[in-house]
Amino acid sequence: MEAVTKLLTDMLGPMGPLIVVGGLGVLLILGTLPFLLRKEVDPLDKLKKNAQADAPAHKDKLRTAKTNKKLERYSSFLEPQNEKEYSAMRIKLLQAGYRSKDAVRYFHFAQFALGIFGLLAGVLYFLATKAGDNPDTQTTLIYILGPGGVGYLLPKYWINKRQAQRQEEITNGFPDALDMLLVCVEAGQSIDQAILRVSHEIRASYGSLADEFELVSHEVKAGKDKASVLGDMAERCGVSDISSFVTVLVQSATFGTSIADALRVYASEMRDKRVMRAEEKANKLPTKMTLATMMLTVPPLLIILIGPSILGITKMGDMAALPSGEESTE
Repeated sequence: MEAVTKLLTDMLGPMGPLIVVGGLGVLLILGTLPFLLRKEVDPLDKLKKNAQADAPAHKDKLRTAKTNKKLERYSSFLEPQNEKEYSAMRIKLLQAGYRSKDAVRYFHFAQFALGIFGLLAGVLYFLATKAGDNPDTQTTLIYILGPGGVGYLLPKYWINKRQAQRQEEITNGFPDALDMLLVCVEAGQSIDQAILRVSHEIRASYGSLADEFELVSHEVKAGKDKASVLGDMAERCGVSDISSFVTVLVQSATFGTSIADALRVYASEMRDKRVMRAEEKANKLPTKMTLATMMLTVPPLLIILIGPSILGITKMGDMAALPSGEESTE
C-alpha cells in the first residue's frame, strides 16, 4: 500500500491519492446511476401501448402528447414520491408561469444536472489552481462542493424570482382589468365575453394576467364548471386580490345578485387598495434612503466642517515641535 501511495505521489503530486480516490468515486456514481434511474415497465402501460398500435392512425392526431417520453422513464427519480410535495411544487411552478405537465420533472432535472456540472467544475478548478498548495480539508470542500451547491440551488432561485415577478405584475394590472371588466359588463356583455375581451385589451401591458383570463374563457367554453375554473385561476395566480375576486363572483352567482354591482364595489376597493400600496411605498422610501443619505452626505459634510480645524491643529502641532531658534527666525 505504501508503494502504491508513493507511486501515485510521484506521478500526480502530493494530492495524487486523493485525486485517484475521487476519480474512482465519480466512476462508481456514474456506474450506478443507470441502475437507479431505470424504471420497470408497467404491464398496464404495455397493454395501452399495444392497444394504441392497433388503433386507427387518425385517432392519434386528435391527441397531443405533451409529456416527454425520455424523462418519463426517470419519473421515479426526478419527481417527489410524496403527493403533498409534488402538489406544492406543481402549484409553485404554475404560479411562476410554467404550465407544462413535465414542469416538475424539468425542474428537478435542472437541479440534478446543474449540481453535477457545478461539482465537476469545482473539482477541475480546484485541481488546476489550489491542489498544488496543499490546502486544508475546509478549503477543499468549499472549492469542490460550493459550485455544486450553487448549481443545485440556482433553479429554485430562478423559480422564486419568476413567481414574485409574475405575482407583482398580476397585482399591478388587476385594478385596471377590473375597471375594464366593469365597463364591458355594464355595456351588456356577459361575464365570459367580458373576460375574453379584457384579456385581449390588457395583453400589451399585463401579459400574465391576460393569459389567465384567456385560459378561464377557454375552459368555460369547453364546458368546465365556472366556479372550479375561477378557483383554478386563483390557485395559479397565488394573489389574494384574485382569490377575493373569485369569491365575489361565485357568491354573486350563487345568491343571484347583480354582477355589475358587485364588480363596481370591488373595483372601487381595488383602486383604493392600489393607492394605499403606492402610499406605503412612498412612506418606506425615506427609511430606505437613510443609509444612502448618510453614506453620501455625512462624509463630505464632515470634511467641510472639520477639515479646516484638523488642518489648523496639525499646523499648530508642527510649530510647537520646532526649536525656539527656528520659531524666532520664522
